[in-house]
Amino acid sequence: MAGRDDDNLRSGAPDDAGPAWAQALLDHLRPTGRDVPRVVEWLSATVDASVSLHDGDGTLVAGPPIPVDETLAADIAGGRLASAAWEGEGRYARLVRVELPGPASVGVLAVSRTSPFDRRAFDIVTHTVGVLELLLRAQETAATGRRLARATADLRLAILQLLMVEDVVAARRVAAGLWPRLLDTETACVYVVESSPEERDRLAAACLAATHEEALVVRCPAMDGHVIVVVPDDVAGPALRALCGGYPEVYLGGSARQSLARTATAYGQAVSALAVARFRPGRTAVYAERTHPERLMDPDMLRTWTTRLLRPLDTLPHHTRAELLATTRLGLEFTAVSAAKVLGVSRNTVRARMERVENLLRADFSDLTVRAGVHLALHTQFGIADDRPGPPAAPVRLGELLTGPALRSWALELLARLDTDGRDLRRTLRAWIVAGGNAERAAHLLGVHAQTVRDHVRSSEPVLERQLLAAGSDLYEVVLAHVAAGDLDQPDLHGSGDRAESGHPDSPVHR
Repeated sequence: MAGRDDDNLRSGAPDDAGPAWAQALLDHLRPTGRDVPRVVEWLSATVDASVSLHDGDGTLVAGPPIPVDETLAADIAGGRLASAAWEGEGRYARLVRVELPGPASVGVLAVSRTSPFDRRAFDIVTHTVGVLELLLRAQETAATGRRLARATADLRLAILQLLMVEDVVAARRVAAGLWPRLLDTETACVYVVESSPEERDRLAAACLAATHEEALVVRCPAMDGHVIVVVPDDVAGPALRALCGGYPEVYLGGSARQSLARTATAYGQAVSALAVARFRPGRTAVYAERTHPERLMDPDMLRTWTTRLLRPLDTLPHHTRAELLATTRLGLEFTAVSAAKVLGVSRNTVRARMERVENLLRADFSDLTVRAGVHLALHTQFGIADDRPGPPAAPVRLGELLTGPALRSWALELLARLDTDGRDLRRTLRAWIVAGGNAERAAHLLGVHAQTVRDHVRSSEPVLERQLLAAGSDLYEVVLAHVAAGDLDQPDLHGSGDRAESGHPDSPVHR
């Protein structure tokens, strides 16, 4: 027998236990007790009934499945009834409408027991419905907030990835919707903040607050403990440095100011400064404008060599060339896996692009001296990208760039710092470079244990004030210093630019 709810109310014993069950129900609204299945379970035990909660489509939300009158359930879900009672086969059931948030909008709470519903049971069910609606609404609000935060974080990452590949126009277009003035600048500094992975979310939120959301704050996709902060015109740099000083075991590395198109370069500088910060009492460091090897080379000769070395890539469509250059630049700074995460592509894509550049340049990227040379060219290419082409210059070899007296003096002074250590760090470092940065192969060359090689290389980092164990600008500077000092052979890079007519598949006649 079924009927409207009001036709089946039964009075029972006085509700002298009301305050106790009401207090127990309110406890489910506390922050530690907000759980819909637990409330349904509590209701089941309190009124000695089987209880289930379904959405408007009949999908079970909480509790065990209970047979109900489908017609009454449909009337409640459709809004024609607020509640209904059903009796049959020795059981008494109540169906109550529950307002659900989101697309479902309406649910049905089913309560089935072997004894009739008295006033106490009726009140408990009614009040439980109100609690369930509050909890479900709170859960939906929290879920919406999490979805919004995740979408915002994904958007920030997308902007960073566009900046990493020098697509400043697209980055500004993406940022304009939520942060219209974020990239309304020509220059920026990049900071990398390091903490434990468990603390990173809290630290990222603190960075957003410290910069008043006027900086691009991104959870690094490659390093679990890193937060990347792109600060337009470095207006929030002091605030970030002050923030990190208040956290134990947090380190900060910052770049020099760079154009937005050189965000990838700034990122590499920040990572380099982060390595120095680990040795500083204040745990912060900004990339030092120290003497870089390219500044000691003849600028005209360097540009000529760079242009001729990279000329084989000029046969490619502009977007393909830019994509290959940006990927190779990041791939030389970091591992293929890390570069892939930063760019949002697969590591196989990164490797395939770098292999194509290797083939075009006839370069062997397994040779650290070759990698250092190509890195030098890619770094120099930024400065000449917008220059007007001048008259053809005579071919220049890399050896001519690395044999100048100023560069040689710089190299000898830098490497001489290693001579103060009695463990012959210089010999170990040279062997490690020859072995392509592989400790096992270097150990075989030297006749020592691989861990000894790693310890020597790690000990060289604070002496040289450069990060060596992670590939990047610091390592390539040290490699070029070895070449300029005569400790290593010249890399096999000629910059002849003759590949365009060589019959290579990427040359114009084979495209």
